Amino acid sequence: MRADLAVLGLGHSGLPLARAATAAGIGTIGYDPDPRTVADLAAGRAPADGSLTAPALRRMLSQGFRTTGDPAVLGGVRTVVICVDTPLGADRTLDLRPVREAARTLAPVLRPRTTVVLQSTVYPGSTEEFLRTVLEDGSGLGAGRDFHLAYAPDRLDPGDGAGTDLARIPQVIGGLTPACTEAAAAFYGRLTEKVVRARGPREAETAALLETNYRQINIALINEMAVFCHDIGVDLWDVIRCAETKPFGFQAFRPGPGVGGHSVPIDPNHLSYPSRSLGYPLRMVELAQEVNARMPRYVTQRAAALLNEHGKSARGARVLLLGVTYKVDLADRAGSPAEEIASRLRDLGAEVGFHDPYVQRWEAGGIAVPRADSLYEAAGAADLTVLLQNHRVYDLQGLAAKSQLLLDTRGVSPTGAAHRL
Repeated sequence: MRADLAVLGLGHSGLPLARAATAAGIGTIGYDPDPRTVADLAAGRAPADGSLTAPALRRMLSQGFRTTGDPAVLGGVRTVVICVDTPLGADRTLDLRPVREAARTLAPVLRPRTTVVLQSTVYPGSTEEFLRTVLEDGSGLGAGRDFHLAYAPDRLDPGDGAGTDLARIPQVIGGLTPACTEAAAAFYGRLTEKVVRARGPREAETAALLETNYRQINIALINEMAVFCHDIGVDLWDVIRCAETKPFGFQAFRPGPGVGGHSVPIDPNHLSYPSRSLGYPLRMVELAQEVNARMPRYVTQRAAALLNEHGKSARGARVLLLGVTYKVDLADRAGSPAEEIASRLRDLGAEVGFHDPYVQRWEAGGIAVPRADSLYEAAGAADLTVLLQNHRVYDLQGLAAKSQLLLDTRGVSPTGAAHRL
Protein backbone atom coordinates (compact mmCIF):
# COMPACT_ATOMS: atom_id res chain seq x y z
CA MET A 1 0.00 0.00 0.00
CA ARG A 2 1.35 3.43 -0.96
CA ALA A 3 1.89 5.65 2.07
CA ASP A 4 -0.18 8.83 2.08
CA LEU A 5 0.40 9.69 5.75
CA ALA A 6 3.47 9.91 7.97
CA VAL A 7 3.01 10.11 11.74
CA LEU A 8 6.07 11.54 13.49
CA GLY A 9 6.24 10.32 17.08
CA LEU A 10 4.88 6.89 18.00
CA GLY A 11 3.70 7.56 21.53
CA HIS A 12 0.38 8.02 23.30
CA SER A 13 -0.84 10.47 20.64
CA GLY A 14 0.75 9.20 17.44
CA LEU A 15 -0.13 5.53 17.68
CA PRO A 16 -3.92 6.01 18.08
CA LEU A 17 -3.89 8.38 15.10
CA ALA A 18 -1.91 5.88 13.02
CA ARG A 19 -4.34 3.15 14.05
CA ALA A 20 -7.39 5.19 12.99
CA ALA A 21 -5.80 6.17 9.68
CA THR A 22 -4.76 2.61 8.87
CA ALA A 23 -8.25 1.35 9.69
CA ALA A 24 -9.67 4.00 7.33
CA GLY A 25 -7.59 2.59 4.48
CA ILE A 26 -4.96 5.34 4.50
CA GLY A 27 -1.46 4.05 3.81
CA THR A 28 0.42 5.06 6.96
CA ILE A 29 4.08 5.23 7.96
CA GLY A 30 5.08 5.69 11.58
CA TYR A 31 8.38 7.51 12.03
CA ASP A 32 10.39 7.55 15.24
CA PRO A 33 14.07 8.36 15.76
CA ASP A 34 14.39 5.64 18.42
CA PRO A 35 15.50 2.40 16.67
CA ARG A 36 14.18 0.28 19.55
CA THR A 37 10.68 1.78 19.23
CA VAL A 38 10.70 1.19 15.48
CA ALA A 39 11.91 -2.40 15.85
CA ASP A 40 9.52 -3.28 18.68
CA LEU A 41 6.47 -2.00 16.82
CA ALA A 42 7.52 -3.64 13.57
CA ALA A 43 7.81 -6.94 15.46
CA GLY A 44 4.32 -6.55 16.90
CA ARG A 45 5.42 -5.74 20.46
CA ALA A 46 2.90 -3.34 21.97
CA PRO A 47 4.18 -0.23 23.79
CA ALA A 48 4.53 -0.45 27.56
CA ASP A 49 2.35 2.63 28.13
CA GLY A 50 -0.74 0.75 26.98
CA SER A 51 -1.59 3.22 24.21
CA LEU A 52 -2.02 0.28 21.85
CA THR A 53 -2.76 -3.38 22.50
CA ALA A 54 -0.79 -6.16 20.85
CA PRO A 55 -3.82 -7.42 18.85
CA ALA A 56 -4.52 -3.88 17.61
CA LEU A 57 -0.88 -3.47 16.57
CA ARG A 58 -0.86 -6.80 14.74
CA ARG A 59 -4.05 -5.78 12.94
CA MET A 60 -2.43 -2.49 11.89
CA LEU A 61 0.63 -4.29 10.55
CA SER A 62 -1.54 -6.71 8.60
CA GLN A 63 -3.35 -3.72 7.09
CA GLY A 64 -0.10 -2.24 5.81
CA PHE A 65 1.12 0.00 8.63
CA ARG A 66 4.89 0.13 8.86
CA THR A 67 7.45 1.86 11.01
CA THR A 68 10.71 3.49 10.04
CA GLY A 69 13.60 5.56 11.31
CA ASP A 70 14.59 6.70 7.80
CA PRO A 71 13.67 10.38 7.21
CA ALA A 72 13.90 9.96 3.43
CA VAL A 73 10.55 8.16 3.28
CA LEU A 74 8.78 11.23 4.69
CA GLY A 75 9.15 12.98 1.36
CA GLY A 76 6.78 10.60 -0.37
CA VAL A 77 3.60 11.31 1.61
CA ARG A 78 0.86 13.90 1.20
CA THR A 79 0.16 14.46 4.89
CA VAL A 80 2.51 14.62 7.87
CA VAL A 81 1.24 14.81 11.46
CA ILE A 82 3.73 15.66 14.21
CA CYS A 83 2.71 13.89 17.44
CA VAL A 84 5.92 14.00 19.49
CA ASP A 85 5.74 14.36 23.27
CA THR A 86 6.51 17.78 24.76
CA PRO A 87 7.30 17.08 28.42
CA LEU A 88 7.53 19.62 31.22
CA GLY A 89 10.98 20.79 32.20
CA ALA A 90 12.19 21.36 35.75
CA ASP A 91 10.88 24.94 35.59
CA ARG A 92 7.45 23.67 34.46
CA THR A 93 7.85 25.05 30.95
CA LEU A 94 7.08 22.86 27.95
CA ASP A 95 10.12 21.36 26.25
CA LEU A 96 9.56 22.03 22.55
CA ARG A 97 12.86 20.50 21.49
CA PRO A 98 11.13 17.30 20.25
CA VAL A 99 8.96 19.44 17.94
CA ARG A 100 12.05 21.25 16.68
CA GLU A 101 13.86 17.96 16.01
CA ALA A 102 10.83 16.52 14.21
CA ALA A 103 10.57 19.64 12.05
CA ARG A 104 14.30 19.56 11.29
CA THR A 105 13.97 15.94 10.24
CA LEU A 106 11.02 16.70 7.97
CA ALA A 107 12.17 19.98 6.43
CA PRO A 108 14.89 18.69 4.04
CA VAL A 109 12.48 16.23 2.40
CA LEU A 110 9.33 18.39 2.57
CA ARG A 111 7.68 18.64 -0.83
CA PRO A 112 5.32 21.30 -2.21
CA ARG A 113 1.58 20.72 -1.60
CA THR A 114 2.25 18.56 1.48
CA THR A 115 -0.08 19.12 4.45
CA VAL A 116 1.79 19.38 7.76
CA VAL A 117 -0.24 19.22 10.98
CA LEU A 118 1.07 19.68 14.50
CA GLN A 119 -0.79 17.63 17.13
CA SER A 120 1.66 17.92 20.06
CA THR A 121 0.89 19.96 23.16
CA VAL A 122 2.33 23.44 22.60
CA TYR A 123 1.87 27.07 23.61
CA PRO A 124 -0.48 29.35 21.66
CA GLY A 125 1.52 30.75 18.76
CA SER A 126 3.91 27.80 18.46
CA THR A 127 2.66 26.53 15.10
CA GLU A 128 2.95 29.90 13.42
CA GLU A 129 6.02 31.34 15.13
CA PHE A 130 8.03 28.24 16.03
CA LEU A 131 7.21 25.29 13.77
CA ARG A 132 6.68 27.41 10.67
CA THR A 133 10.12 29.03 11.04
CA VAL A 134 11.94 25.70 11.39
CA LEU A 135 10.14 24.17 8.41
CA GLU A 136 10.63 27.17 6.14
CA ASP A 137 14.30 27.62 7.05
CA GLY A 138 15.05 23.95 6.45
CA SER A 139 13.02 23.45 3.27
CA GLY A 140 13.14 26.77 1.43
CA LEU A 141 9.38 26.49 1.01
CA GLY A 142 6.75 28.93 2.24
CA ALA A 143 4.00 27.83 4.63
CA GLY A 144 0.58 28.73 3.28
CA ARG A 145 2.07 29.18 -0.18
CA ASP A 146 4.04 26.04 -1.02
CA PHE A 147 2.77 23.71 1.70
CA HIS A 148 -0.17 23.63 4.09
CA LEU A 149 0.37 24.10 7.82
CA ALA A 150 -2.19 23.59 10.61
CA TYR A 151 -2.68 22.71 14.25
CA ALA A 152 -5.03 19.96 15.48
CA PRO A 153 -5.08 19.30 19.25
CA ASP A 154 -5.00 15.74 20.52
CA ARG A 155 -8.37 15.18 22.24
CA LEU A 156 -8.20 11.46 23.04
CA ASP A 157 -8.70 10.22 26.59
CA PRO A 158 -6.52 7.11 27.08
CA GLY A 159 -8.20 4.21 28.84
CA ASP A 160 -11.71 5.55 28.31
CA GLY A 161 -13.63 3.54 25.71
CA ALA A 162 -15.55 6.52 24.30
CA GLY A 163 -12.52 8.76 24.76
CA THR A 164 -10.34 6.61 22.49
CA ASP A 165 -12.77 6.45 19.57
CA LEU A 166 -11.33 9.10 17.29
CA ALA A 167 -14.28 8.81 14.91
CA ARG A 168 -16.72 10.07 17.54
CA ILE A 169 -14.60 12.92 18.91
CA PRO A 170 -14.93 16.20 16.97
CA GLN A 171 -11.52 17.31 15.71
CA VAL A 172 -10.58 20.97 15.97
CA ILE A 173 -8.48 22.31 13.06
CA GLY A 174 -6.77 25.66 12.75
CA GLY A 175 -4.80 26.37 9.58
CA LEU A 176 -2.33 29.12 8.78
CA THR A 177 -4.61 30.13 5.88
CA PRO A 178 -8.16 29.10 4.93
CA ALA A 179 -6.66 26.75 2.33
CA CYS A 180 -4.44 25.19 5.04
CA THR A 181 -7.50 24.64 7.24
CA GLU A 182 -9.39 22.96 4.43
CA ALA A 183 -6.46 20.71 3.52
CA ALA A 184 -6.14 19.51 7.12
CA ALA A 185 -9.93 19.22 7.44
CA ALA A 186 -10.02 17.02 4.34
CA PHE A 187 -7.56 14.64 5.97
CA TYR A 188 -9.24 14.50 9.40
CA GLY A 189 -12.64 14.27 7.74
CA ARG A 190 -11.66 10.74 6.71
CA LEU A 191 -11.14 9.80 10.36
CA THR A 192 -13.82 11.59 12.36
CA GLU A 193 -17.50 12.33 12.00
CA LYS A 194 -17.10 16.04 12.69
CA VAL A 195 -14.40 18.61 11.99
CA VAL A 196 -14.54 21.94 13.80
CA ARG A 197 -12.75 24.77 12.00
CA ALA A 198 -10.99 27.33 14.18
CA ARG A 199 -10.13 30.79 12.91
CA GLY A 200 -6.46 29.87 12.90
CA PRO A 201 -3.76 27.82 14.60
CA ARG A 202 -3.63 30.11 17.65
CA GLU A 203 -7.31 29.57 18.34
CA ALA A 204 -6.93 25.80 17.96
CA GLU A 205 -3.88 25.79 20.27
CA THR A 206 -5.69 27.90 22.84
CA ALA A 207 -8.75 25.64 22.69
CA ALA A 208 -6.50 22.78 23.81
CA LEU A 209 -5.09 25.01 26.54
CA LEU A 210 -8.59 25.85 27.77
CA GLU A 211 -9.69 22.21 27.80
CA THR A 212 -6.69 21.12 29.87
CA ASN A 213 -6.80 24.02 32.29
CA TYR A 214 -10.57 23.61 32.75
CA ARG A 215 -9.95 20.06 33.94
CA GLN A 216 -7.06 21.04 36.16
CA ILE A 217 -8.90 23.91 37.83
CA ASN A 218 -11.99 21.82 38.56
CA ILE A 219 -9.91 18.95 39.93
CA ALA A 220 -8.12 21.48 42.15
CA LEU A 221 -11.49 22.73 43.42
CA ILE A 222 -12.68 19.25 44.33
CA ASN A 223 -9.29 18.35 45.86
CA GLU A 224 -9.53 21.41 48.07
CA MET A 225 -13.09 20.44 48.98
CA ALA A 226 -11.82 16.97 49.94
CA VAL A 227 -9.43 18.43 52.51
CA PHE A 228 -12.08 20.85 53.77
CA CYS A 229 -14.78 18.20 54.11
CA HIS A 230 -12.46 15.82 55.95
CA ASP A 231 -11.54 18.55 58.41
CA ILE A 232 -15.19 19.36 59.22
CA GLY A 233 -16.39 15.75 59.21
CA VAL A 234 -18.49 15.87 56.04
CA ASP A 235 -18.73 12.96 53.58
CA LEU A 236 -17.55 14.60 50.34
CA TRP A 237 -18.55 11.59 48.23
CA ASP A 238 -22.14 11.95 49.40
CA VAL A 239 -21.92 15.68 48.68
CA ILE A 240 -20.86 14.95 45.10
CA ARG A 241 -23.60 12.32 44.71
CA CYS A 242 -26.19 14.88 45.70
CA ALA A 243 -24.74 17.78 43.72
CA GLU A 244 -24.49 15.89 40.45
CA THR A 245 -28.25 15.36 40.38
CA LYS A 246 -28.59 19.03 39.39
CA PRO A 247 -29.44 18.93 35.66
CA PHE A 248 -27.68 22.17 34.80
CA GLY A 249 -24.74 24.31 35.89
CA PHE A 250 -22.74 21.51 37.53
CA GLN A 251 -20.29 18.91 36.26
CA ALA A 252 -19.02 16.33 38.73
CA PHE A 253 -15.28 16.00 39.29
CA ARG A 254 -13.75 13.72 41.89
CA PRO A 255 -10.68 14.13 44.10
CA GLY A 256 -7.59 11.98 44.00
CA PRO A 257 -3.99 11.70 45.17
CA GLY A 258 -2.75 14.12 42.50
CA VAL A 259 -2.96 14.85 38.81
CA GLY A 260 -0.93 12.97 36.20
CA GLY A 261 -0.96 12.31 32.50
CA HIS A 262 0.48 13.86 29.36
CA SER A 263 -1.84 16.86 29.22
CA VAL A 264 -0.43 19.38 31.66
CA PRO A 265 -1.75 22.66 33.03
CA ILE A 266 -0.01 25.39 31.06
CA ASP A 267 0.37 29.00 32.11
CA PRO A 268 0.86 31.08 28.93
CA ASN A 269 3.13 33.38 30.91
CA HIS A 270 5.76 30.62 30.77
CA LEU A 271 6.40 30.71 27.04
CA SER A 272 9.26 29.09 25.18
CA TYR A 273 10.29 32.41 23.66
CA PRO A 274 10.66 35.34 26.07
CA SER A 275 9.49 37.93 23.55
CA ARG A 276 6.01 36.44 23.81
CA SER A 277 5.78 36.66 27.61
CA LEU A 278 2.61 38.35 28.79
CA GLY A 279 4.23 39.67 31.93
CA TYR A 280 1.52 38.27 34.17
CA PRO A 281 0.31 34.79 35.10
CA LEU A 282 -3.10 33.17 34.82
CA ARG A 283 -3.89 33.27 38.52
CA MET A 284 -6.49 30.48 38.45
CA VAL A 285 -4.10 28.15 36.64
CA GLU A 286 -1.26 28.89 39.05
CA LEU A 287 -3.51 28.24 42.04
CA ALA A 288 -4.81 24.99 40.53
CA GLN A 289 -1.24 23.81 39.99
CA GLU A 290 -0.42 24.66 43.58
CA VAL A 291 -3.46 22.86 45.02
CA ASN A 292 -3.02 19.73 42.92
CA ALA A 293 0.72 19.61 43.64
CA ARG A 294 -0.08 19.50 47.37
CA MET A 295 -2.17 16.33 47.14
CA PRO A 296 0.67 13.75 47.34
CA ARG A 297 1.85 15.42 50.55
CA TYR A 298 -1.71 15.43 51.89
CA VAL A 299 -2.15 11.71 51.11
CA THR A 300 1.10 11.00 52.96
CA GLN A 301 -0.11 13.01 55.95
CA ARG A 302 -3.43 11.15 55.98
CA ALA A 303 -1.58 7.83 55.82
CA ALA A 304 0.63 8.77 58.76
CA ALA A 305 -2.37 10.03 60.75
CA LEU A 306 -4.32 6.81 60.15
CA LEU A 307 -1.40 4.72 61.35
CA ASN A 308 -1.06 6.92 64.42
CA GLU A 309 -4.79 6.66 65.21
CA HIS A 310 -4.40 2.88 65.27
CA GLY A 311 -1.38 2.93 67.56
CA LYS A 312 1.30 2.61 64.89
CA SER A 313 4.10 4.89 63.80
CA ALA A 314 4.90 5.60 60.16
CA ARG A 315 8.49 4.69 60.99
CA GLY A 316 8.84 0.98 60.40
CA ALA A 317 5.25 0.61 59.15
CA ARG A 318 4.64 -1.60 56.12
CA VAL A 319 2.68 0.38 53.53
CA LEU A 320 1.31 -1.17 50.33
CA LEU A 321 0.48 1.15 47.42
CA LEU A 322 -2.12 -0.15 44.96
CA GLY A 323 -2.04 1.20 41.41
CA VAL A 324 0.92 3.40 40.50
CA THR A 325 -0.13 4.47 36.99
CA TYR A 326 -1.72 7.81 36.21
CA LYS A 327 -4.82 6.32 34.56
CA VAL A 328 -7.04 3.37 35.34
CA ASP A 329 -6.26 0.15 33.44
CA LEU A 330 -3.24 1.61 31.66
CA ALA A 331 0.46 0.94 32.18
CA ASP A 332 1.42 4.58 31.58
CA ARG A 333 2.97 6.24 34.64
CA ALA A 334 3.44 9.71 33.13
CA GLY A 335 3.06 12.30 35.88
CA SER A 336 1.61 9.80 38.35
CA PRO A 337 1.59 11.11 41.95
CA ALA A 338 2.52 7.62 43.20
CA GLU A 339 6.26 8.26 42.98
CA GLU A 340 6.13 11.33 45.22
CA ILE A 341 3.84 9.55 47.70
CA ALA A 342 6.19 6.57 47.91
CA SER A 343 9.21 8.83 48.39
CA ARG A 344 7.48 10.83 51.13
CA LEU A 345 6.40 7.67 52.97
CA ARG A 346 9.95 6.35 52.80
CA ASP A 347 11.21 9.66 54.19
CA LEU A 348 8.93 9.03 57.19
CA GLY A 349 10.62 5.67 57.69
CA ALA A 350 7.91 3.44 56.21
CA GLU A 351 8.68 0.23 54.34
CA VAL A 352 6.91 0.78 51.02
CA GLY A 353 5.80 -1.89 48.57
CA PHE A 354 3.44 -1.77 45.60
CA HIS A 355 1.08 -3.78 43.47
CA ASP A 356 -0.08 -2.91 39.99
CA PRO A 357 -1.31 -5.43 37.42
CA TYR A 358 0.22 -3.33 34.61
CA VAL A 359 3.62 -2.56 36.16
CA GLN A 360 6.24 -5.19 36.90
CA ARG A 361 9.12 -2.95 37.99
CA TRP A 362 8.92 0.50 39.53
CA GLU A 363 11.23 3.04 41.09
CA ALA A 364 10.50 6.03 43.29
CA GLY A 365 13.21 8.63 43.66
CA GLY A 366 15.63 6.36 41.83
CA ILE A 367 15.15 3.54 44.37
CA ALA A 368 13.40 0.30 43.42
CA VAL A 369 10.11 -0.36 45.20
CA PRO A 370 9.41 -4.05 45.94
CA ARG A 371 6.47 -5.48 44.02
CA ALA A 372 3.94 -7.69 45.79
CA ASP A 373 3.18 -10.82 43.79
CA SER A 374 0.29 -11.98 45.96
CA LEU A 375 -2.13 -9.06 46.33
CA TYR A 376 -4.30 -10.30 49.20
CA GLU A 377 -1.39 -11.76 51.12
CA ALA A 378 0.48 -8.44 50.84
CA ALA A 379 -2.60 -6.43 51.84
CA GLY A 380 -3.07 -8.63 54.89
CA ALA A 381 0.55 -8.23 55.93
CA ALA A 382 0.70 -4.46 55.42
CA ASP A 383 -0.02 -2.09 58.30
CA LEU A 384 -1.68 0.22 55.76
CA THR A 385 -2.88 -0.31 52.19
CA VAL A 386 -3.37 2.82 50.07
CA LEU A 387 -5.43 2.67 46.88
CA LEU A 388 -3.97 5.21 44.46
CA GLN A 389 -5.47 3.91 41.20
CA ASN A 390 -8.66 1.89 41.03
CA HIS A 391 -7.78 -0.65 38.34
CA ARG A 392 -10.82 -2.80 37.56
CA VAL A 393 -9.04 -5.94 38.75
CA TYR A 394 -9.17 -4.67 42.33
CA ASP A 395 -12.04 -6.01 44.43
CA LEU A 396 -12.39 -3.24 47.01
CA GLN A 397 -14.78 -5.22 49.18
CA GLY A 398 -12.33 -8.11 49.34
CA LEU A 399 -9.34 -5.83 49.85
CA ALA A 400 -11.11 -4.01 52.68
CA ALA A 401 -11.75 -7.34 54.38
CA LYS A 402 -8.14 -8.46 54.03
CA SER A 403 -6.42 -5.14 54.84
CA GLN A 404 -5.58 -4.08 58.37
CA LEU A 405 -6.17 -0.48 57.27
CA LEU A 406 -7.29 0.73 53.85
CA LEU A 407 -7.06 4.33 52.63
CA ASP A 408 -9.10 4.83 49.47
CA THR A 409 -7.97 7.96 47.60
CA ARG A 410 -10.47 7.39 44.78
CA GLY A 411 -13.70 6.97 46.72
CA VAL A 412 -14.59 3.71 45.01
CA SER A 413 -14.75 1.41 48.02
CA PRO A 414 -18.15 0.47 49.49
CA THR A 415 -19.40 2.91 52.12
CA GLY A 416 -17.84 2.12 55.46
CA ALA A 417 -15.38 -0.42 54.04
CA ALA A 418 -12.38 1.91 54.04
CA HIS A 419 -11.14 5.33 55.03
CA ARG A 420 -11.76 7.66 52.10
CA LEU A 421 -9.70 10.66 51.11
